[in-house]
Amino acid sequence: MLDLVRQRRSVRVYKPQEVEDEKLELLAEALLRAPTSRNFQPCHFVMIQKRQLLDKLINAKPHGTAFFATAPLAIAIAADPCVSDVWIEDAAVAATFVQLAAESLGLKSCWAQLRLRRHNDDISASEYVRDLLELPAGMEVPIAIAVGYPGEQKAGHCANSLRTEKIHHEGFNS
Repeated sequence: MLDLVRQRRSVRVYKPQEVEDEKLELLAEALLRAPTSRNFQPCHFVMIQKRQLLDKLINAKPHGTAFFATAPLAIAIAADPCVSDVWIEDAAVAATFVQLAAESLGLKSCWAQLRLRRHNDDISASEYVRDLLELPAGMEVPIAIAVGYPGEQKAGHCANSLRTEKIHHEGFNS
């Protein structure tokens, strides 16, 4: 697990190679196995492979979604806030699980933050994606993740770049 964490990097360019069905199933399993507070399971996951939908994800917000242009797969993480008060946390945990699972399968990924971002002056990025994917009213889409075979090579962050001053023991000033 630690090796996956050490090598994982956000990749924004992907090869035009589809993700195999076996790997899609394993990614789906990782999503469903992600911890969820009190087992309320507020999240739903939409696997997107149709190019016409991927191309529309590019426009979810003004910046930070262009990488869907080359991604063969996107995973929209949706949640129902009425099911759990910690739906945001549950969605984030599921996103982390699927990104590490992708890494273990030789795939790369990049997270697109949609929550609290605007699509335009009229609707949020979350609303735009909810409407695009025909999700029920009230659902939120805080995250979409691009997944695929890397079209660029990035090494993991080197150990000396880690901000070790961010680690505290027994209290903040210790």
